[in-house]
Amino acid sequence: MSKLAVVFWSGTGNTEAMASAVEAGAKEKGAEVTVFGPSDFDAAKAAGFDAIALGCPAMGGEVLEEEEFQPMFDAVKGSLGGKAVALFGSYGWGGGEWMRAWEADCDAAGIRLAAESVICADAPDEDALAACKALGAALC
Repeated sequence: MSKLAVVFWSGTGNTEAMASAVEAGAKEKGAEVTVFGPSDFDAAKAAGFDAIALGCPAMGGEVLEEEEFQPMFDAVKGSLGGKAVALFGSYGWGGGEWMRAWEADCDAAGIRLAAESVICADAPDEDALAACKALGAALC
C-alpha cells in the first residue's frame, strides 16, 4: 500500500476542499493518506511517505503563502527527489502564474511532478474536484 502525505495551506477553504478531494482519490486507490498543515510537516516526516501532494493558493502578487507554506516548502524540497509529487491550489485573480513559478521551482530542485498540477479560480467546481481526485489517484 502506498503512503501519501497531503500537505496544504488554505485561507478561505478553497484549497482545503481541493485537499479533501485529493485525499479521497488516493484512498479510493487504496493508499494510506495522512493530511498535514505546513507547520506540522518537515523533511523527517517526508521521508516516511512514497508520495506527497502539496496544496497552496496564490497569494499577494501570485506567490505561495509566505508565513507558513513557503518556509515549509523551502525546508523540504531538497528531500522530495525520488518521490512522486503533485501540486494543487486555487487563485482569485491572475492566470495561475504562481503555479508555473512553483512548478519551475520544483524542476530546479529535481522534484519529479507525477501528475499535471490542478488549479482553479475561487471555489473548486465539480471539474476541479474531479481533477483533484484524479491527482490523488495518480500518486498511488
